[in-house]
Formats: sequence, C-alpha cells, structure tokens
Amino acid sequence: MATLRACLFDLDGVIVDTAKHHFVAWRRLAEELSIPFTAEDNEGLKGLSRVDSLEVILAKGNLVLDAQTKLQLMDKKNAHYLELVSSMSPDDVLPGVPAFIADAQANGVHIGLGSSSKNAPQILELIGLKPAFEAIIDGNQITLSKPDPEVFLLGAQALGLDPSECLVFEDAVAGVEAARAGGFPVIGIGNPGVLGAADSVVPGFEGLDWQAIPGLLD
Repeated sequence: MATLRACLFDLDGVIVDTAKHHFVAWRRLAEELSIPFTAEDNEGLKGLSRVDSLEVILAKGNLVLDAQTKLQLMDKKNAHYLELVSSMSPDDVLPGVPAFIADAQANGVHIGLGSSSKNAPQILELIGLKPAFEAIIDGNQITLSKPDPEVFLLGAQALGLDPSECLVFEDAVAGVEAARAGGFPVIGIGNPGVLGAADSVVPGFEGLDWQAIPGLLD
C-alpha cells in the first residue's frame, strides 16, 4: 500500500450531521408537491447530489417537470436548508473530528474535503473548521455525482497526490463506491453492515488517532 499523505473527508454524516436538516428541507419541499417523504426515503438520498435527490423525489410522485421548474425547486429546497443550518456552530461538529484532524496534521498529513454539497464552504466556516482544509471540492466544482469518483479525484489533484496516497472517510454507500472506483483507500463511518465495501468501518472519530489508521487498513 502506498504511504498515506492526505485525508479526504465527506462532509454530511462524517464531519457534521446535517442529514437531519436535509431531511426536513426535502420533506418540506415534497409536501409542497403533495409527495409523501419519509425518513427511509431520505436514507436513499445519502451521497446523492441535489439534482439527483430531486429526481428521486419526483419519480416517487410520478412527476415530470421541465428543467426550469426543477431549478426553481432545487433553489427552494436549498433556501429551506440554509435557513436550518444558519445557526450551526463548532458545537455541531461530530465527536472526535477536530482532534483527529489536528493529530493527522501533526503527522504531516494534508486535509481535503470531497462533498457533493454546494454549501460545504459555508458550513465549514460556521463550524470553525475551514482553515484546516487545504483543498475543498464541493458540488460547485463537480459535474458527476458519487458513486462517480470525480469529487475525490479532483481532491487528490488539488493536493498534488495520487489517489492511493489519499484516505477517504465516507458514511454513504455511494461515497464508498466512489472512493473504490477512483482507487482510494476508504474508511466507512457508520454501520459495517451497510458500508461493507469499505476497507474498514468505524463508528466515528471519537478515540481515533492517526497511528491507528494503518492497523485499520491491513
């Protein structure tokens, strides 16, 4: 295995739990369209881009809309979401994340973000972690959603590294698939039963340090 020189983090569900805000925002939009939308439906949107998420919801309601209307609906959902996340603070960072990032940096490891969220820079700013990230690749820079590896490939490129040198942290099946497709080692954050395709799965970053990583990837 190549020497690991960087970490590429997904945002939602890895650094912060914004899934609850996405769920409320999508449910609000779906209700306006008279489409039922449950927590289980929301699970199916994990790792998908905004446009792909909207397509899933529209298909559930058997709605066929023109491109302009879809853009308006995505803007409306995003407005709902931004309203919900505007009060986020460093208290919203998931346990152990800042300590892990600091420990990785102390070991000379570069830190990057690979997220399909178009609001990633704003959220990193709100939670106080933006200065830690040398490369931020988000939904504004990609044309292909996970499970396509584009977001991570651009992250590795921005850091000047080979995919094999960048460890990806992901909480979604589509994200794990994207990392594998791009030739990245990947650690899943969450349920091993769901993220079994990852090289290893941990429940979170609490108590995790950089020295433990090689053992997880053996």
